[in-house]
Amino acid sequence: MISEDDPANRNIRPHAGAVNLSLRAARAEDCEALTALINLPRFRAGTLRLPYHSVEWTRKWLENQGVDGLSIVAELDGCLVGYASLNRYPGRRSHAAWVAIGVHDDYQGRGIGTALLGALTDAADNWLALKRLELNVYVDNEPAIRLYEKFGFEQEGVSRAFAFKAGRYVDALNMARLRL
Repeated sequence: MISEDDPANRNIRPHAGAVNLSLRAARAEDCEALTALINLPRFRAGTLRLPYHSVEWTRKWLENQGVDGLSIVAELDGCLVGYASLNRYPGRRSHAAWVAIGVHDDYQGRGIGTALLGALTDAADNWLALKRLELNVYVDNEPAIRLYEKFGFEQEGVSRAFAFKAGRYVDALNMARLRL
C-alpha cells in the first residue's frame, strides 16, 4: 500500500480511484496475469509488442531481465493492473535508463500510471543515481505524453514512421528527463 504520509511518496499518490493500489517487484508467479495484461488491445497499442504473447514468452522475458533494471507491477484489490520498468544502459551510458510503462485497459485514468512512474523516478533519483531517463511514445498517445511531462520528461525529437501500428506507420516522440 502506498503511504501518503511518507514524503518519499510525494510523486506517487494515486488519486481517489486507486486507494487500494500497491506496487511491488514483478515476480515469476505474475506470468499469467502479466501475459493477460500485455495482450490487452489498448495496453499493446502503446507498445512495440505483437499480439498473442504466450505465458512461456512472458516467463522467459521476466527471467532475462537484467540485474541493472527494475520491474514493478501495480495491483488494485489483488488484480494486476499495471507494469513498469526501467533498464539501465551499460558502459558509458550507465547514467541513463530506458523507461517502459503500461496500464490495464479497464483501469486507465485512475492514477495507476502516475503511481508507477512516480516509483520509477523515485528509484532512479534516490537509489540508482540515474541522470537521464528515456522513452518513446506514439504521437497520438496524448494521455501518456501528459503523464510523462508531469514528471519532467521533455520532447527531444520525433522519429518519423517509427513503427507499423494498426495498418499504418506512426511517428513517435523521443522524450527524456534529465537530472544533472
